[in-house]
Amino acid sequence: MNELPTGTVTFLFTDIEGSTRLLHELGDDYADALGEHRRALRDAFARHGGVEVDTQGDAFFVAFARAKDALAAAAEGQAALEPGPIRVRMGLHTGEPLVTEEGYVGIDVHRAARIAAAGHGGQTVVSQTTFDLAGSDGLRDLGEHRLKDLSAPERIFQLGDAEFPALKTLYQTNLPVPATPFLGRERELGEVGDALARPDVRLLTLTGAGGSGKTRLALQAAAEVADDYPQGVWWVPLAPVREPDEVVTTAARALGTGGSLEDAVGDRRLLLLLDNFEHVIEAAPELTALLAKCPNLDVTVTSRERLQLDGEHVYPVPVLDRSEARALFAARARAVRPDFDPNGSLDELCARLDDLPLALELAAARTTILSTEQLLSRLATRLDLLKGGRDAEVRQQTLRATIEWSYDLLEPDEQLLLARLAVFRGGTTLEAAEAICEADLDRMQSLVDKSLVRIRDENRFWMLETIHEFTAERLSESGEEDELRRRHAGFFLALGESANLSAEAIDLGPRPELVLPEQDNLRAALDWAADTGEVELGLRLAIALEQFWVAAGPYEGARRVQAFLDRAADLPDVVRARAIRVLGGMIFMTGDYDRGDELTRQSLELFRSLGDEAVVAELLIRLAIHLHYSSGDIAGAHTLIDESQAINRRLGSRSTEAMTLGLLGEIAWTEGRPDDALELAERSGEAAAGVGFTWWQMHQLYHGSEWSLALGRTGEAESYGRDALRLAVAVQDRQLIVYLLAILAGTAAAQGHLEKAGAVWGAVEAEEGRGRVGQWEGERDVYAARVLDRENEAFATGRVNGRRMTLSDAVDYALADID
Repeated sequence: MNELPTGTVTFLFTDIEGSTRLLHELGDDYADALGEHRRALRDAFARHGGVEVDTQGDAFFVAFARAKDALAAAAEGQAALEPGPIRVRMGLHTGEPLVTEEGYVGIDVHRAARIAAAGHGGQTVVSQTTFDLAGSDGLRDLGEHRLKDLSAPERIFQLGDAEFPALKTLYQTNLPVPATPFLGRERELGEVGDALARPDVRLLTLTGAGGSGKTRLALQAAAEVADDYPQGVWWVPLAPVREPDEVVTTAARALGTGGSLEDAVGDRRLLLLLDNFEHVIEAAPELTALLAKCPNLDVTVTSRERLQLDGEHVYPVPVLDRSEARALFAARARAVRPDFDPNGSLDELCARLDDLPLALELAAARTTILSTEQLLSRLATRLDLLKGGRDAEVRQQTLRATIEWSYDLLEPDEQLLLARLAVFRGGTTLEAAEAICEADLDRMQSLVDKSLVRIRDENRFWMLETIHEFTAERLSESGEEDELRRRHAGFFLALGESANLSAEAIDLGPRPELVLPEQDNLRAALDWAADTGEVELGLRLAIALEQFWVAAGPYEGARRVQAFLDRAADLPDVVRARAIRVLGGMIFMTGDYDRGDELTRQSLELFRSLGDEAVVAELLIRLAIHLHYSSGDIAGAHTLIDESQAINRRLGSRSTEAMTLGLLGEIAWTEGRPDDALELAERSGEAAAGVGFTWWQMHQLYHGSEWSLALGRTGEAESYGRDALRLAVAVQDRQLIVYLLAILAGTAAAQGHLEKAGAVWGAVEAEEGRGRVGQWEGERDVYAARVLDRENEAFATGRVNGRRMTLSDAVDYALADID
């Protein structure tokens, strides 16, 4: 074999489309066709300097020193095959792989193979890095796609202008982007995939010791079978969940709804991946009921024990085979020590670690200072104490011993910090760790270097659940847990209040970006307050999150506030008044207008008695909105507006002024004064933007879009709608996103872009299927009429595609310009 190119290398992978079908169709002639295919491709690759790295069955793996040569070889190879019966998919990716005695290693090899797998017969697809080096000639941009290796979105290009079906990439999913590539496990991946493909397997549980790789295998298997689930594959991480009765609501949230999980799933064809089920196993019977009510749902579970349910199929996840264990250790070691060279001691080390993936990763992190022989020597004594017992028990003990060993190697102040970090749910920022746990950057970095703590999203520290469990035990034994949990709740109460999301703080400038990444910790603080009877603290935090509940979770917000109020025997009047106000607002947002109005009136009377005129003025506008919205009582609304304005002229609240202008705009529209309505909405939006009241600002843009469309001003309607949609995404307001997508489907239809209109409307229908939206259900028919009246073949095609989109994909598509 020629010497492999080094440095910057472009990889080309090929694979025959439908080889099994061709074998049946061609019979004895298949061998000749296969041989001709190999000859044609080898000639094309050789002419352009390609080095054949590997050939397996009907697939080639070829390396090129120059990206342009690889592209030229792919084009020539496809042209040579075009007259024949065999169609080949090709994928190209450029990187800087490591060359070892075994050949190329590194993520770039896996990425090239995944890119090839996304294509179709006769199609050549190319990564961004190859495009950057080879130039744009002959390459067509196919947009960003998530490959089935679960990596971050990758921009893909196609060689030539031929038309092919959509790439076989991930859509309709929230599967996370892992920090490291998936290695090995081909046999297990195939077996889990085969199980999921069986119609009689609707509940599949992957069991195994902590650290055995259940989650990574399940995530990768879910990605591989995504094409079989038109409504998506959805990951539900249960590690942050503390009570079994929270499992169903957590799964519903993963699907983007605050309503019931059963309604969110319905008859949709989707896969739920419930990860880390063992500590909430009492919730298992709810899965039986869910599967009975949702005929097209499949569920995959990872757990250290089976669920003991009728119809459950169990797949015990084995440890890695030795060659895979060696490869994993070497890959992780080279990540911290590029010159790592595996030797004879590695086999024994893998054996001592029971070939457990997490144990191997923890040990590999120490190769910066220890050789494999030294690692083996230091681990041997501890592991020898654990011999005996059933396999699963031994593996769990081995992992625990490895974690304990890693823990014991820490300096005492690092041990203390690692235990304290268990107080967080869903990870932490450095600032929170410093404030609550007395952390510092050097110790946090040290824990990351030792693979006990990981980093995601550039600045967020987190732990694998197995390590988190171990550290939680250390925290419990430390005598500090109660104080740390109190500090945690106090910190996140202060963070919530500093975000200025409650009605009394809006004029200070809302900062939703502070709370959106901390949702798990905020919920943990609310749970702690509920568990310990800290009702006032819990209500203060729930009140501080008022605009968060409005935008992202009115159902959850109402449930939590109501639960605290039910236990509130003795509350300060101002806390009770604010809590009832928040509850009323959430109830109104879910579409229960009468009860929402009643609670808002109760809150108003409490604030009158407290003499809080600023909130009284704001609540009067809320009630005026209720009157106009639910009964059309314009005279009654004006009476409330006048009273509010009389107060606000003295106080000068800009948010109340913005709300007043917006309501006057709605009344003007009702009274048939459209130009006045649009002017008032614009003034209201500007006033809201001046204080950062994004939620109100985007609603005024929504009105501008809605009214402009009704007036036939489709260009203005689209512009308003796009601006509003960007803001709605920023604050994660699911309900308004649905409304705005519906409007943009209408603007596309009015402009004759019927395929786009169908796709955006199809995405709205898909989101409806994920669970009740709120007020939308009572108003959707008006929006549907605008688009369904124009339905044709192009619309129908788009509608099918739209129903396969995630909400995020739909937003990107709706905001994109028509080419």
